[in-house]
Amino acid sequence: MNILLTNDDGYLAPGLRVLAAELARHGEVTIVAPDRDRSGSSHSLTLNVPIRAEQLEDRLYRVAGTPTDCVHLAITGLLSQPPDVVVSGINHGANLGDDVLYSGTVAAATEGRFLGVPALAISQVAHEPQHLATAAHIAGCLVAGLEQAKLDGALILNVNVPDLPLSAVRGLRATRLGNRHKSEPVIATTDPRGRPIYWIGAAGAEQDAGDGTDFHAVREGLVSVTPLQVDSTRHRALAPLGQWLQDLY
Repeated sequence: MNILLTNDDGYLAPGLRVLAAELARHGEVTIVAPDRDRSGSSHSLTLNVPIRAEQLEDRLYRVAGTPTDCVHLAITGLLSQPPDVVVSGINHGANLGDDVLYSGTVAAATEGRFLGVPALAISQVAHEPQHLATAAHIAGCLVAGLEQAKLDGALILNVNVPDLPLSAVRGLRATRLGNRHKSEPVIATTDPRGRPIYWIGAAGAEQDAGDGTDFHAVREGLVSVTPLQVDSTRHRALAPLGQWLQDLY
């Protein structure tokens, strides 16, 4: 099995290396990852400047670009063989609910699916995780499962793992995305020359986080596995929107 591994925390992130070692038990792993932390980059592609990719070791490339750049580059020209699966992670921090809209980790997996490759994004629910081996083991199980039974071709699996020892994890649960309250306000300050600068505020607290959501699962010590799709159309709004447009003009 040819496994393409990437992330949004950069090629030196501990989660990436732990995951690479685990996935090597399931196939041949090639890492194509950003040269620095690109968290929050969402699904951005670099279009106005060339992308530089440097091979550091056998099957290890660092890319001066976004996580989406890494996957796009790897599949469409950098690698001699296309991967059988794209794995993005282990992200240091959760990607729950609305987080998936901003996440470079999820976007990298989504790009793999855009290009016809099964994909999963895996995150550890802690910004300084202590149990990366747990998330790596879960990822290995899912990759092995994908090899045996193909899922719907439109799906991306978004996986969030509690930061617990493997023995304390209570199982895996299929979940839907919850959502958060609006984010905290920006933090205004000044640079050393007195000019105004701003830091983006923290993500909002849980709002829709009841039973069945990804938030609830990880609180209960379960691994949350959420099937995502690329089609963002609100299908049930098509008919009333069509009627409104007809009445409008």
